[in-house]
Amino acid sequence: MDATLKLKAEQLAGDIASQAKTLGDLNDLLRILTKSALERMLDTEMDAHLGRKTLAALPVEIEAGDQAAAANRRNGHSKKTLRGDRGELTLDTPRDRDGTFEPLLIPKHQRRLPGFDEKIFALYAKGMTTRDIQEVVKELYGVEVSPTLVSQITADLDAEVTAWQQRRLEAVWPIVYLDGLVVHVRGDSGRVSPHTMYVAIGVNLQGKKELLGLWLCETEGAKFWLGCLTDLKNRGLNDVFVACVDGLTGFAEAIRAAYPQTKVQLCIVHLVRAALKYVSTADSHPLAADLKTIYQAAPVDEAEQALAKFAEVWGAKYPTIVKQWRLKWNDITTLFDFPPSIRKAIYTTNAIESVNSVIRKFTRNRKQYPNAASAIKLVYLAIHEASKRWTMPIRGWKAALNHFAILFEDRLPGRSKKEAA
Repeated sequence: MDATLKLKAEQLAGDIASQAKTLGDLNDLLRILTKSALERMLDTEMDAHLGRKTLAALPVEIEAGDQAAAANRRNGHSKKTLRGDRGELTLDTPRDRDGTFEPLLIPKHQRRLPGFDEKIFALYAKGMTTRDIQEVVKELYGVEVSPTLVSQITADLDAEVTAWQQRRLEAVWPIVYLDGLVVHVRGDSGRVSPHTMYVAIGVNLQGKKELLGLWLCETEGAKFWLGCLTDLKNRGLNDVFVACVDGLTGFAEAIRAAYPQTKVQLCIVHLVRAALKYVSTADSHPLAADLKTIYQAAPVDEAEQALAKFAEVWGAKYPTIVKQWRLKWNDITTLFDFPPSIRKAIYTTNAIESVNSVIRKFTRNRKQYPNAASAIKLVYLAIHEASKRWTMPIRGWKAALNHFAILFEDRLPGRSKKEAA
């Protein structure tokens, strides 16, 4: 906005302020101003279309030989109702005899002012249902919108989500978190059933988190996870240093099938929770404290000694816990290959658990989804909203990256074994 126009706007604002007594009066005046301004701009476009003015409102002469331009004339106005954040506006849109006028300001068939769709989109992204949005828009703006219209506006997301699901990924991601979230989806048969939303979040070489992929299936299983990992590989993700997962049976094997060099770290929090299921209330605190001595040990030898001591104390009473930890020991002790800066990042899947909590917050108004596409779309929106806060590297990333550079020197982009030597 140039200085002259800004000065006029300020003078007009002063006049309005002296006349308006309430917010309702102010809104009515702004609606009138918007309507008047839009109609005058459309009239200017018509004059330019007929060759009488340019869009800069500068007069131009029609050449005598331009019979087509001279023959075409205005042909009155037609009514057009637009929805906007100030309510509904009914405009007198100019017409020409030939019917060739194509306005640029408000194209034909457009029924919503710019910015209105974005507001619908924002409400949808917050997890509101189409009927909730209908009520909010009616209450805030006095505009009637049908659930069908809301669905049409949000349908533009489909192309965005599809493009995002097919986008190429960087070749190397030092850390990847994999987890599943249960959502209720109406299937083709019309029956609502629990489905698993498979979520993959990666930490890139700059230490920043990013959502890598979303997939949906009726059950959570290692076989489907293998398909998800294959999809990531087909999209360019060639190497993962550490994959952080829960204790799903066969999960570690599925990861190694797709990424043989990847180290798997089982989530310690999940392991402790699973162990406490077998424990009485009286034993839960001392047993959890003894488990902590295992995963908070410094070297792996100390952790093995702590596990042996744990087995002596609790093995007779809770043999299942000891058996499970020994069976999964190789994937539990991956964290001991790294310094504290990396251990904090990989010993738990809290990074993805926090994302799951965001998803639940956004989707708590939706007890079920009409179809799989709708579920993926809304979860994508929820994580997209949460990712706006992922602007900084994870804590201690510089130290972690230096250690990765030593441990995986031949796998970092731009480095080879010869260069590392």
